[in-house]
Amino acid sequence: MKHAAVLMFMLCGSFVSAQTPMAKKPPPVPPPLPPMAYALEDALGGQAFSQPVAVVSTPGEKDRLFVVEKTGCIQVVTNLDQPTSTKHIFASVIERPDGKLNDKGECGLLGLAFHPQFARNGHYFVYYSLRIGRQLHQRVSRFVGDKEQPLITQLDPAGNHNGGDLHFGPDGCLYISVGDGGGANDAFDNGRFINKGFHAAILRIDVDKKPGSLPPNPHPAIALDANGAAFYAVPADNPFIAATSHHGEKLDPATVRTEIWATGLRNVWRFSFDPPTGRLFAADVGQNLYEEVNLIVKGGDYGWSHREGLHVFDLGPGKDMAPTDFKPIDPIFEYPRTTGLSITGGRVYRGTKFPEFKDAYLCADYAFGRVIALREKNRRWEDEIIAFEPAITGIGVDPRDGELLFCNMAKGKIMRLVTNEKRP
Repeated sequence: MKHAAVLMFMLCGSFVSAQTPMAKKPPPVPPPLPPMAYALEDALGGQAFSQPVAVVSTPGEKDRLFVVEKTGCIQVVTNLDQPTSTKHIFASVIERPDGKLNDKGECGLLGLAFHPQFARNGHYFVYYSLRIGRQLHQRVSRFVGDKEQPLITQLDPAGNHNGGDLHFGPDGCLYISVGDGGGANDAFDNGRFINKGFHAAILRIDVDKKPGSLPPNPHPAIALDANGAAFYAVPADNPFIAATSHHGEKLDPATVRTEIWATGLRNVWRFSFDPPTGRLFAADVGQNLYEEVNLIVKGGDYGWSHREGLHVFDLGPGKDMAPTDFKPIDPIFEYPRTTGLSITGGRVYRGTKFPEFKDAYLCADYAFGRVIALREKNRRWEDEIIAFEPAITGIGVDPRDGELLFCNMAKGKIMRLVTNEKRP
């Protein structure tokens, strides 16, 4: 377990310690795990990557993978069925016309999603951290080849709690996770509001501007074309369109961030859809006491910053208590920070190699290396620690067989689940 504790403070400029609150004492190290039945091994024939945070495939393709490197490049890996795969740079966001990638702490190239019609239109979308002059921003852009069109460039007051994941849902809309802006105790007071910036939420936007979708409400973060129109639209059935109140406070509907699909989320680092069911799972990184996994629903309020997990969160002197109409949705799973410090959202297992995990949601704790299987039984979720592997930053799906792939940022490897041959 010493290895996990060292990783927490040493990796990527204190990547995880930036997600956790500042403390006078180091976080507790949990007791050692017994030998696990499963382990992780290299899945790509020895290929190494620079701080991998996501592994993605294009719709309908089975012969290549894309690895997102926090340091600014997207690598494409081919010859997956050969003893030695090959890789080359697919895209880079290190240098941009208006600024430069910031890859310090929790910043960097964080997410990648291919358009459902990528084979036809070549569109893909990325989330990355950009320093423009002396100011930090978080950007969502559309790319076609090496040509970029920014959609949202949000000024960021701190380098942590950036969210950074994005996926197309079964409805063809693009979903994006955004953090609360950083700092401890919701320092910038974003978590409880839907009429400020692009914060503390999962967004849902229409990148194709389909008939019936609406223009977004004005905001300085939104890129506009020569006619003053945004490069995306808001689906007409998004939950906060025309909202006139939230948490008991009256709102001007013209100020609401109608892009929001779900709110009250501190820092969803990774989320995923389960294709057979359409359910959206999101892991929310906690602050002092609890990590949590949520099932995201339309218009859902997940409690931050009035709650952390299932528990009342003390916002400190001068902050209002939760309003009487505050009705947050409970997480399906939480664990205390005595057993982990930074949850990495995962995937529902749909492979065939391990039938014992059918329908289970597999996730991991970055700092303390717990790989966890959650199984739903009688509307309750039961957890099992199945493997030990610190520094897991993302979990994807192998397009060849549906097995899960794990990004290990410390080792620079893409890994897969295997039976632990060393177990006594």
